[in-house]
Amino acid sequence: MPARARRTAVAIAVAVIAFLSLAPPASAHGFTSVAYVHVTEGEGDGDGDSGGRRLRTTLELEYDLYVISTADYEHDDALFRAGNAAFDAGDTKAQAAALDAHARSAVGYVTRRFSVTAGGRACTPARAGGFTMTRRQGVPYAVLPLDWDCSGRAGEPVLRSGLFPDAETYVTGTKTIVTYHLDGRSGSAALDAAHPSVSLAQPWYDQFGEFFRLGAEHLLTGIDHILFLLALIAGSRRLREIVLAATSFTLAHSVTFMLAALGLVDVPARVVEPVIALSIAVVAGWYLWRLWRRGGEATELETSGGGHFALDRAGWTRLAVVFCFGLVHGLGFAGALGIDKAFSWTLLWSLLVFNVGIEAVQLTIIAAVFPLLALLRRRAPVAGRWATGAISAGVTVMGLMWFMQRVFMF
Repeated sequence: MPARARRTAVAIAVAVIAFLSLAPPASAHGFTSVAYVHVTEGEGDGDGDSGGRRLRTTLELEYDLYVISTADYEHDDALFRAGNAAFDAGDTKAQAAALDAHARSAVGYVTRRFSVTAGGRACTPARAGGFTMTRRQGVPYAVLPLDWDCSGRAGEPVLRSGLFPDAETYVTGTKTIVTYHLDGRSGSAALDAAHPSVSLAQPWYDQFGEFFRLGAEHLLTGIDHILFLLALIAGSRRLREIVLAATSFTLAHSVTFMLAALGLVDVPARVVEPVIALSIAVVAGWYLWRLWRRGGEATELETSGGGHFALDRAGWTRLAVVFCFGLVHGLGFAGALGIDKAFSWTLLWSLLVFNVGIEAVQLTIIAAVFPLLALLRRRAPVAGRWATGAISAGVTVMGLMWFMQRVFMF
């Protein structure tokens, strides 16, 4: 190999290793949480005019995180002991009873971080019933109903959420998924630290814009999905191959994502997360195997390019494998948002836009990376093979490490 080509390959390999070193050790999504809020007209709202409006918000909060955060912030050690014991025992009645017995702390924690305003004035919250329990992705969630008195406050309601902030250090990047049905209008929104509030009169394109952003951010911050895409790019021989592979991946994860949102599929994270990690290693390792078996011919098509989409047998096989793994990644996307039960059609449309955001980032990464690799392969074929081999090797190792860590973690 010429010295210049060798230096180019080494430089790319170093860049890839530096990129991989930024990944968290076990879970690529990090420790995060999703809160859910459903908004309806409150009881006794009457005709719904702004002069006497009441709203009902039903919050669903991850139970163990809720107990720990509340106990820490409110200095309620008794809640921590009772809540932890009920959580360890898996006793849902005891879990709800622990929160009920410490309702002042539990409700106070929420109302200091979650608010409803109208016309720029705060609405008054009141507990609207006892705590109950539900489950999302196999995780216990506490359900808290609150009524908000917005009497005498003109203007459309605005929700603001600062639940489980990063500053508490228990989780990072908490998302709050809001759905509402008011005055015959339905809508949805995704709140986070960067976008903490939403007007319940927001136009539909703002709703979809939020979920597009959320999908784009999720892929950019989900290092495992980026590595999977990087493995696809490194192992693709032609532009059409990587575009078809990325599209197949998107279609597949959209299918399972929507099935999960409809409540038709529910696979525990202890299965999904290790398989996602394994899929990264398999796709990257496949290209390494081709390099070992075929050497310089690994980047060439086996036929002249006839048939549908001009793919050879290896290309079709790879496409099928990517589609199957995409189904699993879709469950990972759903799990990241805690989606495992049916929502309104409005939210389902928003989730489709979430997938569009994911696809937009995928295509952007492909447009940025693949032409560089294609140019390197054309100008310096040996350096191109070394570079893509180094990328695939690094991704394979990282995928196997994550697989082992996730197997033991769950």
